[in-house]
Amino acid sequence: MTESSAIDDVAVSLGDRSYVVRVGRGLLARAGAEIAPLLRRPRVAVVSETTVAGLHLEALRAGLSAAGVTMESLILPPGESTKSWSHLQTTVEWLLAQKVERGDIVVAFGGGVIGDLVGFAAAILRRGVRFVQIPTSLLAQVDSSVGGKTGINSAQGKNLIGAFHQPSLVLADIEVLDTMTPRDFLAGYGEVVKYGLLGDADYFAWLEANGPALARGDRGARQAAVRHAVRMKADIVERDETEQGDRALLNLGHTFGHALEAATGYGDRLLHGEGVAIGCLLAFDLSARLGLCGQEAPARVAAHLQAMGMKRSLADIPGDLPGRDGLIALMAQDKKVVDGAMRFILARDIGDSFVTAAVPRAVLADLLDQALAAR
Repeated sequence: MTESSAIDDVAVSLGDRSYVVRVGRGLLARAGAEIAPLLRRPRVAVVSETTVAGLHLEALRAGLSAAGVTMESLILPPGESTKSWSHLQTTVEWLLAQKVERGDIVVAFGGGVIGDLVGFAAAILRRGVRFVQIPTSLLAQVDSSVGGKTGINSAQGKNLIGAFHQPSLVLADIEVLDTMTPRDFLAGYGEVVKYGLLGDADYFAWLEANGPALARGDRGARQAAVRHAVRMKADIVERDETEQGDRALLNLGHTFGHALEAATGYGDRLLHGEGVAIGCLLAFDLSARLGLCGQEAPARVAAHLQAMGMKRSLADIPGDLPGRDGLIALMAQDKKVVDGAMRFILARDIGDSFVTAAVPRAVLADLLDQALAAR
């Protein structure tokens, strides 16, 4: 890992759907200059949410205006519950009312929720319009803004309704991370850790050494961490854009995490990145139980999550949870299910993960029984 320059460019090479992820400081202030080359007319439709808009919308407006680009904005409520049919309809109808054409650009300005929702709206509006991601959370910058996965949640499970629709540009301004709450930042860090765990032991070791500096606000370390995670994701997406193989590795921790999010109602009890962190540790615990890795691997994961002050077990989730069978039923709704069989991302070691359906239900049940008993 090396110190980042002012702006780092990470290319996502997908033929005629290729784009660049720009990572660095000051990108909001120059958003107009960045986006203007994509425009047929100097206007954009921006969709954001209340918290982000209150902090950054006028800065974005000024950045666009500096290049002669005007904007109209729709502000939605914050939170995972916004990834819903009703807010999708609101967004699409608003974009139609703004007379957004196929040649225009829609801007998703927010965290992962806004990016997923607005990307899906862009995918289905007029059978597909272009959009730009301006992710404002750590989670969105390292993960959800890159790769073209868009969608909304269902009562049946998370991200079960959606489409692959690649953005035309991603602008990840490290400076906006300064306004995140500590809890939201650490939730996003759950996705950062995931990258080291799934495929880069050296990156995980770097995070062990530099994670506290990231949390304290070290912009250079934050930029280096985001750039590296984005490069890892871009490499995987280039090999497997629509998740037929390797891309499933990016779901390390998500089979457990998504079930826990559904169990807690996609609310403030458990943020997405918190569910991923808990899910990653459960995946490593399950791997150790199956004899795939030594006990030292999950112990090391747990130690790092603890050192960062993160949620790491079911005991850290407030309120009631379903029993073992209820959680397994929610896991069975995961989008990775094939022919009715749940697929898990498990690990042979830190940085060495793989996809398998060979998980005996009795072992999974025992793992969940013990995790629930410890609450």
